[in-house]
Amino acid sequence: TRRRRGGGGRSARVVTRAGLSFQKFGKVLQEKAKADFERVFQGTEKTRERLGVVDELLAYWKLDDSEDTLEELEDALIASDFGPGAALALVDGLRDRIKAGEIKDPQALKAELKKSMVSLLESASVKSGSGELAMSESAPTIILIVGVNGGGKTTTVGKLSNRFSKQGYQVMLAAGDTFRAAAKEQLEVWADRTGAVVAEYPDMEKTNPMDVLGRAAELAIDEASATDVLICDTSGRIHNNFQLMDEIEKCKDTLAESKAGAPHETLLVLDSTTGLNMLNQAREFNDYIGITGLVLTKLDGTARGGAVVGVVQELGIPIKFIGVGEGVEDLQPFNAEAFVDG
Repeated sequence: TRRRRGGGGRSARVVTRAGLSFQKFGKVLQEKAKADFERVFQGTEKTRERLGVVDELLAYWKLDDSEDTLEELEDALIASDFGPGAALALVDGLRDRIKAGEIKDPQALKAELKKSMVSLLESASVKSGSGELAMSESAPTIILIVGVNGGGKTTTVGKLSNRFSKQGYQVMLAAGDTFRAAAKEQLEVWADRTGAVVAEYPDMEKTNPMDVLGRAAELAIDEASATDVLICDTSGRIHNNFQLMDEIEKCKDTLAESKAGAPHETLLVLDSTTGLNMLNQAREFNDYIGITGLVLTKLDGTARGGAVVGVVQELGIPIKFIGVGEGVEDLQPFNAEAFVDG
């Protein structure tokens, strides 16, 4: 069984050389966690601003006109791209608590709505066991990245590579996007920036995506490569193009044949600017290949991020990461409280 290079001993040496006590080291970690929270909070500002109309609506809520306000709230949530299913679930929950006498003033109503949103977003992680990435007990962990054209898959691959490399993992990237011009070259740039390698073999440019990913898995599994994590990029495909969806299914089957349990994560990259179309994409990809987690990109540039609430509510797929900027550090683990609070 091959483990991550460096391991606990590497971390211990870093702490000793820096002269950090465990107390100070803990403070460093706390400060990093706070910084990550702030990055997520700032990156989701536009989505929260879109919900400002909800805050204004609830500010004038009175117990004797609850039903009218709840109907307006449902309309406001749908207008904020939550989708009918998620909006209805949230409003029905509030209605039940009002009837039970648990909500009696506007402040309590707003607090309960935010609490319900956080609970809904976190529920998928609870069902799946964790909001963290699933890691194989024996190296390499194999991650498949899928999504439609222009969603930011290759950039996500690069940013994931950066996260793993900084944690001490040896990363290999697989250029499974055989259609887009310069896709492999873009991946090589990310590999150079993040200390990863791109899987290479003779006549690679003449092969199909299944062959590319299959050969990459063989290279990563080879002990000589010392690979801890293999991240597989794929071509963008329209979710209602059955031929292309059949192909991505074959890509996943190829990885499954290479190693038991692979791919250990199948992440769907969703462009947050597409709003409710994210739900249609997630439905189709999930039906075809089974999605284990979502990555939301371009969240800092849109007010339509609320649509992902509908995706989580209907499909129960956890959000693993969100993209809140163009920087290599701007792929952050999803934090439901930072997403909702404001």
